[in-house]
Amino acid sequence: MQKTYPDAASALDGLLKDGMLIAAGGFGLCGIPELLINAIREAGVKDLTFASNNAGVDDFGLGLLLQTRQIRKMISSYVGENAEFMRQYLSGELELEFTPQGTLAERMRAGGSGIPGFYTKTGVGTKVAEGKEEKVFDGETYILERGIVADLSIVKAWKADETGNLVFRKTARNFNPPAAMCGRVCVAEVEEIVPAGSLDPDHIHLPGIYVHRLIQGEHEKRIEQRTLREPASGGTREA
Repeated sequence: MQKTYPDAASALDGLLKDGMLIAAGGFGLCGIPELLINAIREAGVKDLTFASNNAGVDDFGLGLLLQTRQIRKMISSYVGENAEFMRQYLSGELELEFTPQGTLAERMRAGGSGIPGFYTKTGVGTKVAEGKEEKVFDGETYILERGIVADLSIVKAWKADETGNLVFRKTARNFNPPAAMCGRVCVAEVEEIVPAGSLDPDHIHLPGIYVHRLIQGEHEKRIEQRTLREPASGGTREA
């Protein structure tokens, strides 16, 4: 199967529709599939539900799709750093399914592994547990969480071979592997595509069986939080 496409728009061709559920990798500004997000914005599809740890910031990542009102609902674990996210949620324009971080990662992994649901103690006795089945194991209460199976997954990796095996760089690994697993179709953007067989099998983080389409592109390297210390007398400020 030919998995390599020339750009994000062609890689998403025939996959996008209004009202679909999309799982997106990334954590903060690290490992965001920015090229694919931009292509979704240009495609103009709307009423989307995104399963993603967060929604980027106001002018980057999924924040761009919030600006254009293409997202109807977020399934997220962290909703900070984005003023437009907060504004839309508080005004009732955006639906939010708040999910603890580890639970969100496991919901994605479970969906990708064919597991329809699992029990966890996280969220018991809180609003997270409202409306969910409870079960007692060994005297402890657990709640049932459903696995996520998305119509589409979009992820970013550092390197891929032509068959779709992915290698992530450091913390960009974050939510990308489980997000990739849970999509019926997965599109990955990478910084480099190498010939099949050139990656060390022991260094592959996600097998190509989960990846259906690939693009290579240039990516912006952003710093989410920059902290500066005051200079010594006569010096300049340092990061």
